Amino acid sequence: MNILIIEDNGEINDLIRDAISGTIKEARCLQAYAGTEGLLYARGTETDLIILDLMLPGKSGEDVLKELRTFTKTPVIVVSAKNELDGKVDLLLSGADDYLTKPFEIKELLARVQVQLRRSAQIKEGDNTAGHEIAGHLRHKDMVLDRSDHTVSVSGTPLSLTRQEFRILELLLAHPNRAFSKQEIYEYAWDEFYIGEDKTINVHISNIRSKIRAVSEENYIETVWGIGFKLVK
Repeated sequence: MNILIIEDNGEINDLIRDAISGTIKEARCLQAYAGTEGLLYARGTETDLIILDLMLPGKSGEDVLKELRTFTKTPVIVVSAKNELDGKVDLLLSGADDYLTKPFEIKELLARVQVQLRRSAQIKEGDNTAGHEIAGHLRHKDMVLDRSDHTVSVSGTPLSLTRQEFRILELLLAHPNRAFSKQEIYEYAWDEFYIGEDKTINVHISNIRSKIRAVSEENYIETVWGIGFKLVK
């Protein structure tokens, strides 16, 4: 497992490296101190996660992110002292997967790292088990999920879904043969570290089922007792 740290401050770079290496034993940290150097690492080595500072010498973190998204889907956590809301939104829309403001607690960074690594592993596993996808559309029975415009329809009828409901269905449809725990579903749909939000997942699954039942008699989500939820075959 390769984690690329692009941070020009040597002390912070080492702090992140030591925290990750001490917590995630299988992780190998690659350290870059400038944007161009980080891009060289990203192009030459398969990475599972990139931690990116914005205030870099030479090529800025914003420019690095834009270039990264031209050749890799590797999750990127931006770590920066910049705290403006508009800037955060722009970066997330430009392809960042998470944003953490300096100064930060190392425990929070580690939690966010583990969330992104878990999602990255799910995506890689999905390369072999993914549902039927054509041009950004995931299909299962009469359900069609369009990743480009974030819509879901059943038997041609659109469903009115919240962001989290859409993300839950996206995860299940991308891996139709796999059962997901409540922790996995929560961290994928909310992009937050799971702290035992059992009721939240149950309520959202119930809401999704109700919305599907309003347009179809077909069952789509089944409960796997002791594990979580999966698609009905």
